[in-house]
Amino acid sequence: MRLIATSRHALATSTEAPTVMAEAWQAQALAQAIGNRLALSGPPELRAQALGLSELAGQGCTVLGTPPLEPGALRADQLAELDDPRETLYNLGYLLGEVGIGLVGVASAAGDEGTYWRCMEALDAADESRDRVLEMLRLLAAQDQAVVKRGSAAG
Repeated sequence: MRLIATSRHALATSTEAPTVMAEAWQAQALAQAIGNRLALSGPPELRAQALGLSELAGQGCTVLGTPPLEPGALRADQLAELDDPRETLYNLGYLLGEVGIGLVGVASAAGDEGTYWRCMEALDAADESRDRVLEMLRLLAAQDQAVVKRGSAAG
């Protein structure tokens, strides 16, 4: 949660195109790491979608290209554990939505076609990543409803 909050703040305070794109890359790298973690050790019903999230977020990173980072500045490397997958996914969804907004702003002001198309492709990857996050949240909600139904049927 701390890493997502840090990414949201960094993205919100970015004003220059290269910085916004670097923060979008950081967010996609974090989404990829979260997807990997959930695919390996998350709830079983999320693992296939989490793997898809990881792949899509990786595509977003590839399109944007790795920004120059100071040693230890890659937030995704700081991901230690996911205490609450639901809360993590909820906040990751917001972050990915904000990435999309930031990339639209950069694309709209881009002075060259290369930057424009990189932003548009990264926007597609962020949107698809967010769709995976929303699907995982839907799966968790469906699981909760099934547990409630089983509990009320037993009572």
